[in-house]
Amino acid sequence: RAGLRLHYRVQRLLPLRTDRAVFSSRDGHGHGGDPGALESAVRSLAPHVRTAWVSRPEHLHTVPPGARRLGPGTAAYWTALARSAYLVSDTAFDPRLVKREGQVLVQTRQGTPLTHTGLDLRERPAAAGEADVAELLRDAGRWDYVVSADRHSTLTFERTLPGPYQVLEYGRPRTDRLYTATGADVARLRESLGVPDGAVAILYAPADRPYRRTPAPLLDLERLARRLGPRFVLLDRSPARHDAPPLASSGRVLDVSGHPCVESLCLASDALVTDYASLMTDYAGLDRPIVLHVPDQEAFEAACGTYGDLCAFPPGAVARSADELADIFATGHWRGSRSDELRAAFRARFCPHDDGHAAERVARRVLFGEAGLPVVVPPERRPVPSAAAAR
Repeated sequence: RAGLRLHYRVQRLLPLRTDRAVFSSRDGHGHGGDPGALESAVRSLAPHVRTAWVSRPEHLHTVPPGARRLGPGTAAYWTALARSAYLVSDTAFDPRLVKREGQVLVQTRQGTPLTHTGLDLRERPAAAGEADVAELLRDAGRWDYVVSADRHSTLTFERTLPGPYQVLEYGRPRTDRLYTATGADVARLRESLGVPDGAVAILYAPADRPYRRTPAPLLDLERLARRLGPRFVLLDRSPARHDAPPLASSGRVLDVSGHPCVESLCLASDALVTDYASLMTDYAGLDRPIVLHVPDQEAFEAACGTYGDLCAFPPGAVARSADELADIFATGHWRGSRSDELRAAFRARFCPHDDGHAAERVARRVLFGEAGLPVVVPPERRPVPSAAAAR
């Protein structure tokens, strides 16, 4: 370690490389999220910039051939942090990083803040979990740009994560793929997941509950599948499953918790069931049905805090029990006219800039200083329809 510290100090004495950019997501996970979309945009728009991706060994296979692969803590990693002009992440930057004059730090965060973050976590220790709020606030003081999807996110970041940065309210880069995918892409993704032809695929993706000591599931998906009948298939992306051994697939409940790309799961599904996960704001851009399942609303809001009552301004139908959830799908209310109205209002609030070009706008601003880029969102945005809607 002493040798690496010395190596890092020596590298910081050398000139910055303005044609180098380092990206990371979720502390060493695979290529994806907003940083992944930005890395792809940089390679497309600025081929002279050499990109690198920080990833742990088990995720290296997700890094595209055009990006250099960096292992966290290696000599190559510290060389890249010392000499690259651009650093991009959706989590806190390495606390050992010494920001150099001329370095540009771009923070994307991980989605729209629907639950408490930053300063607000000081009053929610159960929600903070292992997060070091003081370190997060110190990190915010180093950021140059923060990417925001909407006005709510901008105001929340500026209040709860104070810093000298500039907010780029250009849309959410990771949602670009939701607007550029085709029907053939949807069919291919469904086939790769094992979704039967003609089935209605429901993506179940609830928020994590860091305050719960045991990761007991909130919903019995096998029971729900039996109640809904053979027409429905459930894609299970429960946080409780992430560190658990794979489930034996029944054919009706598919464990997709280990899938590396949540955008692919969104495209493959016909509807989303969630609660407080920020994924719902991304999914709303697809203009596909969303149903909230909130059996523990009071407990969750008391422990984690929320910015407003989601149930008062939901993106679709709201169920407070498993039986209510089953009824919503059995009766067709999940895609009824009232659900469509709620989703349209929610989409207008949280997806005002998403049009398939958010990553390009951010990259052009950061690399070329192109400010005031127009956000051209057509009055009728038409992302690729779901497989069920296409039938």
